[in-house]
Order: sequence, then C-alpha cells, then structure tokens
Amino acid sequence: MVAESSFPEACATPQRRDSNFVGDTVREMEAPDWTLLTDAELLERRISSLGLRLEGTALEPLIRQLNDELSAKGLVFYSPCHVGDEWFVPVGIPAIFVPFFLVHDRLRALERTMMLEVEGGTPEWFMKLMRHEAGHAYMYAYQLTRRKKWKNCFGQTSRDETPDTYRPRPFSRSYVVHLEDWYAQSHPDEDFAETFAVWLTPGFDWRKNYAGWPALRKMEYVDELMSSLVNIPPVHTPEYRVADYDCLNVKLKTYYARKRKLNEQTYPDFYDADLRQLFGAPAGIKAGAYLRRRRRRLLNAVCQWTNEKKFPVNQLLARLTRRCDELGLHVLNDDPEQDFRVTAFITTLVMNYLFTGKFKRTK
Repeated sequence: MVAESSFPEACATPQRRDSNFVGDTVREMEAPDWTLLTDAELLERRISSLGLRLEGTALEPLIRQLNDELSAKGLVFYSPCHVGDEWFVPVGIPAIFVPFFLVHDRLRALERTMMLEVEGGTPEWFMKLMRHEAGHAYMYAYQLTRRKKWKNCFGQTSRDETPDTYRPRPFSRSYVVHLEDWYAQSHPDEDFAETFAVWLTPGFDWRKNYAGWPALRKMEYVDELMSSLVNIPPVHTPEYRVADYDCLNVKLKTYYARKRKLNEQTYPDFYDADLRQLFGAPAGIKAGAYLRRRRRRLLNAVCQWTNEKKFPVNQLLARLTRRCDELGLHVLNDDPEQDFRVTAFITTLVMNYLFTGKFKRTK
C-alpha cells in the first residue's frame, strides 16, 4: 500500500542537477536494454516491464517546481506522483499520475512516432498539466466539492461516470482558458482544476487578465478558498495501490492501438466538390503528390489555428490525399496562393466539424 505521505518528500527534495527536460537522460541510471530496440520490437514489450520511475529523471525537478509553487502560496500538501498510462488523478485519490512516455527519451520518441506529438513534452507544457492535475488532487485532499460555495461557483459534481464528450463555447468568458480545447467547460471538476491552475501560475496577473470576465468570480473564490487552507494539512489521504490505477500491464502495441482509436475523428466524406474546385487544374502536379510533399507544413499550420491534435488532422490529410489520387486531380506547379487556399480549406473543414460536433473529454 502506498500512503500519500511516502512520496512527497522524494518529489520535494530531489538531488539538484542541470536539466533541459527534453533530450535529457538520467546520468545516474544505466540505459536499460529496451532503449536499443527497434520500434517494432519495443511495441511488443509490456509497459510494466520497462522498470519506469520518476525518481532520478528530468521530471523530478519539475515536480519539485510544482511543490515550490504550492509552498509559495502557503499550501502544505504535495501530491504523490506516479507513472501511469496518461495524465490523470484517480477519482477520490489525491495523487497525480504522469504518462509513462515522458519518463525516457526513447519513449518520447516512440510517442511522437505513433501520435505525432508528445503531450507535456516541454517543461512549460508539463507544468501547465501538473498545475491542472494538482487542482484535482487538492479537490480530493480537502474534499472541496462538499462545500456549498464550491457548488454554487462551479456546479454540482458527482463520482458517477461523466459524459465522454462536451460542446465548448469558444468565446465564453465564464470560464478561464488554460489547457487547449476550452477544457474548463467540460465538467465542474475540470472548471475548478483549470481555475486553480491559472491561480497557481507564477507571475500571472489573473485579476488583470480576467478583469470584466464572469470567470473572475471563480478566480476570486479559489483565491479565498486557498487562503483558508494555508498551513492546513489535508483531511483525506486514503491508502491505495499504485498498480490498481497505473494501467501499465499492457503491451505498448495494445496501448497505442487503443490510443489511436480514441483520438480518431470521424470527419465527413462529402468534400469531393470542394476538392475538384480546389485542385481544378487540367494538368500539372498530381494533387495527391502535392499534399504528400507539403503534409508537414499543412499539418502544423492547421493544428496551430484549430488547436486540434496532430493525429486526427494527419488522418484527415491522408484521406484527402487518397481521394485526390482516386479523382485524378491536379494543381498548377507555380501557383503561389495554393498553399494558402489548401490550409484555409482544411482549417475550415476541421473547425466546422469541431463546432458542430463535440470535443472528447479525455483527461
């Protein structure tokens, strides 16, 4: 059994060392033999067999940074941190699970190959996610959802299963904006965690940035609530077995098959007329070859403007490319405006889908 008090000290006072996080492998640890495997060979390994841990890695100073930020606010509870299959805090358990692929360079490389990006793969991104998860941990450690004022501010929460999707309102000022996809709008618990994360962010003037927003009332309540918890120990620290929650007893190939399925989006198929208009040249470069050549540039541009994840957008690009091949479409070789038109078309396609459909609640 792992008590909540057994891990914070290890997180709070690790040995100091220089760390750039990405590309930084632990000096003290010998590289395990699985780091030399090919992707195909590594995918056959169970995650639980890789011997992963947070101690002594480049993540440790960042966990210490979170604890320092909490200490600067006068808060004394430091969430235990463990390796898991994704970013999450178990319902009712004030502990943070960090995805396994962040623990080692080799696994980050595999994650990027399989999913095209690494969630939390930079120090800044990692800290944004950690502050969010810390909000969930504090919610459970101090049983905040039982408070009448909390319910009045964020809404009624429940331990029952919550919907897997939500429909955001991008221009709403009733919610803070911290993680992508307007995640505060997905559930009252997420609304609190996002508000807490904004409140905790060092150097961020939330009073100024949210002045005039209805969300400011939530920020002020979190500030008041956390002030009442200064130097107060947590009231709920149940024992738990990490193995009951980490979901790591699975082969990497199974993990990625499930993850890729979860991240798929069912974009509509009714774009033949648009493609014929977009690639209407009677001769020139094959449109499919054009899209393949510019895939990375288009992918980055569309994801930047839509906040959609790279994996589903890449799938959409692949479908558009195959359809261009089937229709025998062409594009002029020397048209300087073509990249702009194609980017605008795909961005519109993604945004129309996102805001007439629903976002997936995954965290």
